[in-house]
Amino acid sequence: MEIAIIVAIDQQRAIGKDGDQLAYISGDLKRFKQLTTGNAIVMGRKTFEALPKGALPNRLNIVVSRNKDLQLPGCIVVSSTEEAVEAAREYRKLFVIGGGEIYKAFLPYSDTLHLTVIHHNFEGADTWFPEWSAQEWHCTEKSEVLTDEKSGLLYHYEILVRTSQVRLTFS
Repeated sequence: MEIAIIVAIDQQRAIGKDGDQLAYISGDLKRFKQLTTGNAIVMGRKTFEALPKGALPNRLNIVVSRNKDLQLPGCIVVSSTEEAVEAAREYRKLFVIGGGEIYKAFLPYSDTLHLTVIHHNFEGADTWFPEWSAQEWHCTEKSEVLTDEKSGLLYHYEILVRTSQVRLTFS
């Protein structure tokens, strides 16, 4: 199974503020839906709580939480990265959708990074995507710079793949 991270970051790798994402870019949301539909997605509890309508349709929703008694409608709740991967074993791809701690936990196991790079520095951001080594990742695709009609924000997409075949695996 491929483990892929999908994330929107600003120019300083910020991803969130006050429990929410930094910007809602229509094209990015459509791309997110197109890439993740039909696959498994994994997120932390806070990311799940930030979803406006709960579990995302047409995806296996996996939530990682320390609370072993937590039950969320439409979701499988697990307490570790290993359990999340096991829950998604029948899927071709597992998309990691946030937040910061979940990205940090899954980055060493990931094969692909789907980045939306917003050409802006957001004031007051309180959550960041972890640093990654440029030697470990190679950009295979980079879009042209796009403009979000509603916000006027400039952004582009990048797809990075792990350059070395060595990544941590679950036993």
